[in-house]
Amino acid sequence: MNLFDIIGPVMVGPSSSHTAGAAKIGNVCHKLMGEEIKKADIYLHGSFAKTGKGHGTDKALVAGLLGLDVDDIRIPESFTIAKEQGLEFAINTIDLGDVHPNSAKVVMQGVSGVVVTVVAASLGGGRIEVCQLDGVDVSFSGESPTLIVHNVDQPGYITEVTSLLGKQGINIATMQLHRKNRGGEAVMVIECDNEVPVETRQELEKQEGIMKVSYYSPR
Repeated sequence: MNLFDIIGPVMVGPSSSHTAGAAKIGNVCHKLMGEEIKKADIYLHGSFAKTGKGHGTDKALVAGLLGLDVDDIRIPESFTIAKEQGLEFAINTIDLGDVHPNSAKVVMQGVSGVVVTVVAASLGGGRIEVCQLDGVDVSFSGESPTLIVHNVDQPGYITEVTSLLGKQGINIATMQLHRKNRGGEAVMVIECDNEVPVETRQELEKQEGIMKVSYYSPR
């Protein structure tokens, strides 16, 4: 932990977990979408569902989906801003099973028609964990530039991706590998020490066997 973990985030309250964490979840979703969000279905689980309304969890999530940061004073007006910007949203409760009590599932549709589904949890102190992306279990915090590569589960793809990053001078901080089933869809979650340029991500997307590349930057 560092000093900022102890002090807590600069945020719009009242709660670091139910407000700041929720706003960060929404913001991560916004960036993972990669384009303007046309519609979002938000499902609140556990404590988010029970006490979230009083803490502004619903407004914080919508604010994040609009691209607002956790310290943006417009968070309490996010519903109005969403209406002005044409973002349709619905908020419901859900039982996600054995997950963190401060969890949310967000199903987004972009202006191009692409649908992205994220399950994430607010861990307290403004920290979050993205737990699932498009039905595949993942785990990343949103603290570092994060590259998510969906590929066919076959030999060679890990080497291909890491070699390209190495050639670009991008240092890998952590790397996780996930797959739905052997030979099916696999996912690489790569947290990096520096930003991954658009050109690098586009080059990856052109590779045969790589189905989709998502990217999150904390900037």
